[in-house]
Amino acid sequence: MASEVRGEKAVNEPVLVSKRDGVTVLTLNRPESRNALSDDVVDAVEDAVHAINADLGVRAVILTGAGSVFSSGGNVKDMRQRQGMFQGSPAEIREGYRRGIQRIPRALYHCEVPTIAAVNGPAIGAGLDLALMCDIRIASTAATFAESFLKLGIVPGDGGAWFLPRVVGLSRACTMTFTAEAIDAATAEQWGLVSHTTEPGDLLDAAHDLARRIATHPPHALRMTKRLLREGQHQSLESTLELSAALQALAHHTGDHQEAIEAMFGKRPPRFTGK
Repeated sequence: MASEVRGEKAVNEPVLVSKRDGVTVLTLNRPESRNALSDDVVDAVEDAVHAINADLGVRAVILTGAGSVFSSGGNVKDMRQRQGMFQGSPAEIREGYRRGIQRIPRALYHCEVPTIAAVNGPAIGAGLDLALMCDIRIASTAATFAESFLKLGIVPGDGGAWFLPRVVGLSRACTMTFTAEAIDAATAEQWGLVSHTTEPGDLLDAAHDLARRIATHPPHALRMTKRLLREGQHQSLESTLELSAALQALAHHTGDHQEAIEAMFGKRPPRFTGK
């Protein structure tokens, strides 16, 4: 289970959750395993996203890692010992992935609010894919990125083959996947894998600044806008236009839309309430 952080108190849970001013921060909290995506982390991320979707007070999410690593991906010790999601027959391992780590891409893809990956260090294998599952990525200059599954003789089992080409294009996705070599933060920014980079000590401040700028907007319209962007990735133009019209009709009848108009004419900041 994800645990809510109160003040500066550290909680020995797989994912720490803190919320302030409409922004929820999810911190992978297994630095001793380089924030490997073990079963308890999977459960905690999924639980946290479900709670975020149910809370209209949340308008943006930051995902980061405790310690010096964002996430090292799958737990290689578990792979070596053939335990957890890596144990059993091929059919059982297939189910282990489907019922295990693949719950994270499903959860984050369906997260209703904008998500920002604040990549504080190496994002390796499924750790890179975890960053790709977020809507926006910013990175510390200490971050590195590797789609490194072939180094372990396995394939991207958590959706990386779907996410990576959509972020960097097919040719660069093939380069990263087939070589399994890491790229640095500067290259990641050049390739569009991350939006921008910061010095390590400035990363969370930059993430919070971006999240606050997102969180100033009305929650219903923000969630509907994200839905449109998601659906637009695979729907036809006609289907997207139809969905846009339907959601726009709803948006026009929200109290926040009226507040935005009144604030504009009144030359004052709007006060959105989620109504």
